[in-house]
Amino acid sequence: MVALPTFLSLSEAAQKYGLEEDHLRLLIETGKIRAGIIPESNEVLVSEEEVRNEAIEVKGLRKEDLPEYQKHAHFKGTGIGINEAAKEFKVPYVTIYRWMETGVITQLGRKGQKVLIDKADVAYSAEIYHKKGIKGRKLFNQDGTPYKQKRSQQSLS
Repeated sequence: MVALPTFLSLSEAAQKYGLEEDHLRLLIETGKIRAGIIPESNEVLVSEEEVRNEAIEVKGLRKEDLPEYQKHAHFKGTGIGINEAAKEFKVPYVTIYRWMETGVITQLGRKGQKVLIDKADVAYSAEIYHKKGIKGRKLFNQDGTPYKQKRSQQSLS
């Protein structure tokens, strides 16, 4: 099944990403973030991905500040081998290796021949990968935050 976008209520998105509801309303009006209304309740829903991207841009959030990373923060500093991580998180070995090479995943050291990487970074990256990963598409910025597609590219996919 195609990965569908996630929408949150306006108040939930504002709280989760530390943004003001009025700011999000302005972004809706200017077309910077997608939104919709539930007819029965008149509740406004906003694109979680676009709100997250706005929070990264406005607040200068690091990947460690994002809710997706916080879920896995208890693994921070725990080493895991690349092959083991690929099996545990169901992400191809080469993808994890590429994330390590580009700095999205921190390399902690070696244990014999095994390269140890940070399990928190892997868990976070795997979550983003499973949410919006499409083979051959860029998922992360250089700082490890999720890649923000330009509006024209979003309408093509």
